[in-house]
Amino acid sequence: MIAAVKSRPFYPVACFKACALSALLLAAPLALAQTPAPAAAPVKPASSWTPLPVAPVPNLPNLGDASREDLSPAMERKIGEEIIRSIRGDRDYLDDAPLLEYMNTFGNALVAARPSVRGETSYDYFFFVVRDPQLNAFALPGGFIGVHSALLLAAQTEAELASVLSHEIGHVAQRHVARMLGQQRQDALMPLAAILLAALASRAGGDVAMGVFAAGQGLAIQRQINFGRDAEREADRIGFQIMGEAGFDTTGMVAFFGRMQAASRSYSDLMPAYLQTHPLTTERIADIQARIREQPYKQRPDSLNFHLARARARVLQDESMQGLLNAKATFKTQLEQQSRFQVTAAHYGLAFIAIKQGKTAEAQAELDAANAALHKPAGPNVLTSSGTQGPNSLLAAMELEVLLMPAQKPEVAPRAVKAADAARHQFPLSRGIAYQYAEALIADKQLDKATLYLRDQVQLYKEEPELYDLLAKAYASQGKRSLQHLALAESYVLQGATMAALDQLTIARKSNDATFYDQAVIDARERELQEKRREQLKDQKS
Repeated sequence: MIAAVKSRPFYPVACFKACALSALLLAAPLALAQTPAPAAAPVKPASSWTPLPVAPVPNLPNLGDASREDLSPAMERKIGEEIIRSIRGDRDYLDDAPLLEYMNTFGNALVAARPSVRGETSYDYFFFVVRDPQLNAFALPGGFIGVHSALLLAAQTEAELASVLSHEIGHVAQRHVARMLGQQRQDALMPLAAILLAALASRAGGDVAMGVFAAGQGLAIQRQINFGRDAEREADRIGFQIMGEAGFDTTGMVAFFGRMQAASRSYSDLMPAYLQTHPLTTERIADIQARIREQPYKQRPDSLNFHLARARARVLQDESMQGLLNAKATFKTQLEQQSRFQVTAAHYGLAFIAIKQGKTAEAQAELDAANAALHKPAGPNVLTSSGTQGPNSLLAAMELEVLLMPAQKPEVAPRAVKAADAARHQFPLSRGIAYQYAEALIADKQLDKATLYLRDQVQLYKEEPELYDLLAKAYASQGKRSLQHLALAESYVLQGATMAALDQLTIARKSNDATFYDQAVIDARERELQEKRREQLKDQKS
């Protein structure tokens, strides 16, 4: 976000290990493939989360208690937090505020429909997207759920996306990670790790994948696969209940499962055979179909934000010149559709491409076209939200993105501050707009106001490194080097880069403007981080 001040560290080996660990800790991910299929029944907008009445469905018990001795709920959360810190440092993690806002609003609405999935420790679920051409989703321990960008693009309705997220929530709710450890113990973890590590390595091609896979080839594989099938069935049933209670069309789950089954033979030859036979069976699909027959039919149109989020994901999927050209062609084709939400999202996507290309006038023109299309009456026989559309946070954030483009003239900055101030009051829960308000203040040289605002924000939201990045940028613009590097140190701490944080404290101490108070803060923080580093090394050895 503030490349002029610092560049976030990226450790390919560490990130690769983190991804491997996340795959290992996943009981059984949704392995999908890229095969188009007819859209499922339309669904109701995300802005309306009132659950519809459903027929009673037998609840599944939480079967994780037997594994407490192996992995407690608190330890699950700690492991998940460590993994997500590493994933956030990966260049394929889509750290895009509007996309994260949609995923977490949508995902947590599913969680709210069945609060018991938070577990006894009341997990705060976090949903995120990673850039990957394979259709997949995965659950980390402790309530962290990731979705591949290709899956978000392949989900043809919001009900289909809900089916995937609900399934992964089911993995977390049933504590499949802890149960896997309880059933298989340490002697079975290494072969499972070898298989999943090979799957990750196969993305790079070559002989790396087969070499990694060979290391664990002769051990007890089938037992882990069998456990995965049981876990998948449990996650299906929990996910089905969540969808119904959240008011979604449960046929979306069958539609997506059918596509997965049809595509199960589409993996690369480099993928180990054990992962080609993903435990998606006709039995699972039949089980869900039987449950659907007991449910009343529901129909709800897709929300506008679903289409806008997919447009952003399409652009972020491949930001190369050719990738942007391909996305642009897709949006041009989408403009021919009758749905005003589809047309609005197409203009929104074209505006996002123009922002990426630094074309200010074109970005503004496409954004104006998106707003015009949104308020145009829907075409005949088009199922969409009726009536006048209210203010939309993703469109408001896009307006601020255009006003804050580097190519904008300095006289635009006051207008950006005014628009951002109005937007943050209109959408107080939008963290992305909160960041944009700080950026607007910095662009307008209101640096004292920016630092005061950001210092308040870091007290309220202590786990957001982006706030410390912006605070560092504001301090840098004021020439306050010591405070700048203190802020950067806190950003690195939140990203799990303790050594990088200690380096920033060293720079802060050597700054000419460091006051006696600053030096005392630096010394105290340095002692804390050194102790934290010693504990990390001790944990690694044990």
